[in-house]
Amino acid sequence: MDMLDSPAISVIVPVYNDFGGISDTLGSLTDRIDQDHEILVVDNGSTDDTREAIRDYTQDHGHIHLLVEDEIQGSYAARNKGIQHADGNVLAFVDADETVDDNWLETALRAMDEQQADYLGCNVELTLPEDTLVGRYNARTGFPVEQYLETEHYAPTCALLVRREVFEDVGTFDSRLVSGGDREFGERVHEAGYEQGYAEDATVYHPARTSFDTLASKNFRVGRGFCQKQRYYPERFGKPGIPPTPSGSGSNGDDDEPESALTRVAFSLLSITMLACRGFGYYYEFLFGEKRNDIPAPTN
Repeated sequence: MDMLDSPAISVIVPVYNDFGGISDTLGSLTDRIDQDHEILVVDNGSTDDTREAIRDYTQDHGHIHLLVEDEIQGSYAARNKGIQHADGNVLAFVDADETVDDNWLETALRAMDEQQADYLGCNVELTLPEDTLVGRYNARTGFPVEQYLETEHYAPTCALLVRREVFEDVGTFDSRLVSGGDREFGERVHEAGYEQGYAEDATVYHPARTSFDTLASKNFRVGRGFCQKQRYYPERFGKPGIPPTPSGSGSNGDDDEPESALTRVAFSLLSITMLACRGFGYYYEFLFGEKRNDIPAPTN
């Protein structure tokens, strides 16, 4: 597919306090996204120099635009701001610390066309900014996107393309959620009967979390998000107070490189610890969280 013959594309990138990450992502996108397509960067109330980094790119690239979401703190609210301002027929979502393959968008659009998909997940490869035990564990356990689509009917918002009419029909992301909004939205799309697809050859590169604190924080947030989904959607996710059956952190299926016995033991301990972090997050939200009546439910 020639990019010039493809539908108008809006690439939406939420960001919060990530000067280096947004610089890497915009550097990657500007080399690969045609000027006929727009890149919408949504700053979610950054307090560092992130917004200045974005402005530097907008001055040199007319198809990059800065949007601001200061009222609601959260990546789903930032993505919704991008959706509201997007002009494209297809909306593509990546995260602020990612880079993309040379033909990422062209390959994804071709897969969308060939599969007649309205909602498309892309391949996510985790990279190691530094070689740590936690980083290697995270690289082994994150983003089996094809499996997510087959079993849970969603793709992570770090590598997702959606046709505009889908949002017009089923609504936007639920910005009340601190985590899990990608799954909640994907299930809505599936239940509405839209075709979901997967582009194995359209690759984005996501840095693995290399410190214990950042990985534990993510899992704590995941636990909170599941409890929130039960609070807002008990008919779909179950009654609050009864957490889901533990399933671990998943696996990306890359087991080609053998690990030492000591490393395997460490990975097992990390897996147990991260499940515990999810459990702590779940019960923290159950005990201390409450419905966010100040934030509207998803609307189309």
